[in-house]
Amino acid sequence: MQTVIIIVATILVSAVVFIPMGVKIIKRTAESKIQSAEKEAKRIMDNVKIEAENARKEELIRAKEEALQIRNELDQEIKERRGDIQSQEKRLIQKEENFEKKAMVLDSQEKELQRKIAETEQRKQEVEDLYVKKMDELQRISGLTEEQAKKILLDNLEQEITQEKATKIKELEMKAKEEADKNAREIIGSAIQKCAADHTSQATVSVVALPSDEMKGRIIGREGRNIKTLENLTGIDLIIDDTPEAVIISGFDPLRREVAKIALEKLIDDGRIHPAKIEEMVEKAKEEIMASIKEAGERAILETGVNNLHLDLVKLIGKLKYRTSYGQNVFNHSMEVAYLAGMMADELGVNSKIARRAGLLHDIGKALDHDMEGTHVEIGVEVLKKYKENHVVINAVQAHHGDVEPETIEAILVQAADAISASRPGARRETLETYIKRLEKLEEIANSFDGVEKSFAIQAGREVRLVVKPEKVSDSEMVIMAREVAKKVENEMEYPGTIKVNVIRESRVVDYAK
Repeated sequence: MQTVIIIVATILVSAVVFIPMGVKIIKRTAESKIQSAEKEAKRIMDNVKIEAENARKEELIRAKEEALQIRNELDQEIKERRGDIQSQEKRLIQKEENFEKKAMVLDSQEKELQRKIAETEQRKQEVEDLYVKKMDELQRISGLTEEQAKKILLDNLEQEITQEKATKIKELEMKAKEEADKNAREIIGSAIQKCAADHTSQATVSVVALPSDEMKGRIIGREGRNIKTLENLTGIDLIIDDTPEAVIISGFDPLRREVAKIALEKLIDDGRIHPAKIEEMVEKAKEEIMASIKEAGERAILETGVNNLHLDLVKLIGKLKYRTSYGQNVFNHSMEVAYLAGMMADELGVNSKIARRAGLLHDIGKALDHDMEGTHVEIGVEVLKKYKENHVVINAVQAHHGDVEPETIEAILVQAADAISASRPGARRETLETYIKRLEKLEEIANSFDGVEKSFAIQAGREVRLVVKPEKVSDSEMVIMAREVAKKVENEMEYPGTIKVNVIRESRVVDYAK
């Protein structure tokens, strides 16, 4: 224990003696390092100052060189511009001299012109005096006054102008007709080929097959109550005659006729035929027809590519499936007009969507003309305005029978497509009475013109020939008469296609050798 105490004491004494000596040594070392660092820092600062001074001198020298170079360039540019200014001054001086020379020349020319004007005025006066003298001399020799001579001259001039006008009209018409006919034939022929369709005129009767002749009695019913009920509910006539195993449904309204046909077929299949059942089957037939109408309308707009139509218009288009005109189905006719108008519009580079839309809607009024007053054109226009249809489409519908002037190419194409579809062989039928009236009206219009000796409507009303009196109608007046007859036919008649006006003038001289 004592040994440990002695060791500890020895360590403490050593620490007291050696610690101050270590501190002094460390202090001296630190001071030495600080002095070295200060010397190094001073040396670096001196080097930096020297380098900065050298860099400043180099930049100063470079700036002086650049300034000298810029000054030399400016001096050169000033010399060049000075040379340009001097050359421009020379040109201006030269132009000024030229202007002065031209002014002198113009002055001399003006004096010469004034002299010539004076001479012209003098000669003009002399000519006028001479004209008066000659006119007096001519009047004395001819025995005519100035007014009389002027009238003769104007009459001769008018006759010459009429002849020239007729010749010019004929030439222009021939040229325009040749070009237009060629282009129109190509476009229409192409459209018709692409839209080939079979057409047959529809009759006003439908035939319902019966399983046996015994069914006829059941259809008639006791004291005819069944057949009367069916006729009253559908508005058609049932003809039950000697035709074996068949009943004929007669009526001009295809929609009612179809309702009656479907109802009668359902009654025959069901076997129970009495007034209550007939009423039930007629209602079911009407529902089927309405569904068929909607389906037909949707199919029409899908096949023709006509979009964004109001649902009521779609139903009206479908209703045309059960509407005929001159025996032609209006639904098929409307779709064909849409196809033809769209194809011709594509050929001509105009809006085919508008043409198809107008073609599909052009006879929309026929779906309502049995229920509303007015022509199918007026009704169609009213309906399209109600549903805010495009103005171009409305104009095309309004103009397709010439009620108004067409405002667009699309409207004219709808007119043409309507005439093409209606004039296909077998597309329409016409009653004999209507046909005869059309021919009589055509001859009546032709005979209303002065100088017409006889007229003949030929080619089923597609051509009218006028034989004129040669002493009353000249060759030049024939051309004008043909045009006026055509215009009057257009204004006063309704007809499909076109009517050719052919004016014939013939002179004959007869003599006898004795």
